[in-house]
Amino acid sequence: MNLSEIKKILPKLENVEFQLENETWVPEHFHVTEIGMSTKTFIDCGGVIRTEEKVNFQLWDANDFEHRLKPGKLLHIIQVSEEKLGIGDFEIEVEYQDSTIGKYDLEFNGKSFVLKNKLTACLAADACGIPPQKQKMDLKDLTGSQKNSCSPGSGCC
Repeated sequence: MNLSEIKKILPKLENVEFQLENETWVPEHFHVTEIGMSTKTFIDCGGVIRTEEKVNFQLWDANDFEHRLKPGKLLHIIQVSEEKLGIGDFEIEVEYQDSTIGKYDLEFNGKSFVLKNKLTACLAADACGIPPQKQKMDLKDLTGSQKNSCSPGSGCC
């Protein structure tokens, strides 16, 4: 989800709710402690230099159980961050501490925001010797045309 998408969603909500992909809820008294811009410059295993830019949200579970972040307040925090930091319309990455600090992609399911698990991947699979994944097929799809195949009980096999 890009920053522009969350800005369109927030005005339509009564509450801001975050849920992990495993359906565990971020406690409703969470805080957004940071909104920022992260730029990562790196070299992949194939020698290609890459740059990745993301908008970063950090969620924090505090012990002030009466706290509730309303959509208008989060929208205001986003707008101030854009103004003060010059944040662009990039993909949002959410940091949230469950058993350790995790980084998540963000989606919206129509009611709440979902923290989607991120996966690692090789960006230069052709350069680091990873064989291409074979296409999986059902054996029934491997039979030739009917005129070149045997039918059960025909005696041709």
